[in-house]
Amino acid sequence: MRKLFGTDGIRAIAGEPPLDPETVHAIGIALAHSLKKDGIAPQIILGADTRESSAWISAVIAAGLGKGGATVVNAGVITTPGIAFLARKLSFAAGVVISASHNPWQDNGIKIFGADGFKLADSTELQIEEEIFRRLKDSDGTATAAALPAVPTDPHLLMAYEEFLSSIVPALSLAGKSLVVDCANGAASALAEDIFKGLGGDVHFINTHPNGRNINDNCGALYPKTVAAATAAQGADIGITFDGDADRVLFADAYGQVVNGDAVLLLAARDMQQRKLLTGGVVVATTMSNMGLEAALTRTGIRMLRAPVGDKYVLEMMQAENAALGGEQSGHILFPHLATTGDGLLTALVVLDIVQRSGKRLHELTADLKVFPQVIVNIPVREKRALDQIPAIVASIRDAEEQLEGSGRVVVRYSGTESLARVMIEAESEETMRYHAHRIADAIRQELGT
Repeated sequence: MRKLFGTDGIRAIAGEPPLDPETVHAIGIALAHSLKKDGIAPQIILGADTRESSAWISAVIAAGLGKGGATVVNAGVITTPGIAFLARKLSFAAGVVISASHNPWQDNGIKIFGADGFKLADSTELQIEEEIFRRLKDSDGTATAAALPAVPTDPHLLMAYEEFLSSIVPALSLAGKSLVVDCANGAASALAEDIFKGLGGDVHFINTHPNGRNINDNCGALYPKTVAAATAAQGADIGITFDGDADRVLFADAYGQVVNGDAVLLLAARDMQQRKLLTGGVVVATTMSNMGLEAALTRTGIRMLRAPVGDKYVLEMMQAENAALGGEQSGHILFPHLATTGDGLLTALVVLDIVQRSGKRLHELTADLKVFPQVIVNIPVREKRALDQIPAIVASIRDAEEQLEGSGRVVVRYSGTESLARVMIEAESEETMRYHAHRIADAIRQELGT
């Protein structure tokens, strides 16, 4: 069992374990050692989002990497998928991103990509953890972020990523179209204007002025109604909204309705099927994707498989099934023929291209997606004990599953990045859905609540 790495790297409140200076320094050393081969110093690319803590965490991990024998090149503020792309394209030994994605500004995290641009395997993360804990055990506790120099930024790295994005859909033009783009005061703020303004059209940007503390603050993909309202107010054709590190994206149609990751999977699957790019006629979603998506894909002759939540697990199933498309309801969409990880900017360009080629409006492309009523309840927990070992919780889940058999779904799991238990219920009746969701949530609060 990994103790530091979750489904998306290491994440915590900045300054507190495991994101205190001592542990961050040890992470850098351990990563450098894991990459060192035949005495050759590994070269590592570093990037970060716009959080207040990103600068000092970058400096500390760079110092640890250096002590471990690595050299570090800094791309500065850049999206998470930007680092994944550059690690692979420019033959770095690894890519490191300082980001907590959609979490609030107080949190931060460390995401690591291998030389192939993919997230590290669980077994590799476990090996790195073992060295981290050994080092912390022998540490004198004096590691500090004070007086560490910032790693110089190379602007050519961000430019190389921008050039890649611009090459994805070279025929795309937004002429005659109007867009609203919400950058969540995050990493997309550094390059979204260059990307979208170069396509023509009327593009209105919001939340592009990060101050270290306003990332994801009532904006971005975590709050898609923000861009939906702005899209309707502007009379725009499409709204686009990213999360803090722009590895996910959601949309809004011209009527101010949110278009989530399930809808994106549907329109992308149909387009790829038509162009004979949907290998195996299969799409990989997760346990959180709505039953309505599965029904709509089935009507089109496309199979849907469900992976555990987490884009790395979606990717693992995609590779096993040779699938060309997968993703999450939250907006992580995977196009393995284009990129190694979810990329919000890339996905936005692909969706805009589909809309342009189809000659249809965004809402028309997903008009037959009949969504089952769904609710997700998040419960803060003090610990993550095995849910199937707690009788009261097991009983509430079993009762819901028995009553919803054939007409709904129950998914109860822990968040991989936060101290939360998530209860997701789908049902034909909203009243039934909410009854079971709150009953299970109450059982979790009584047993594990903070």
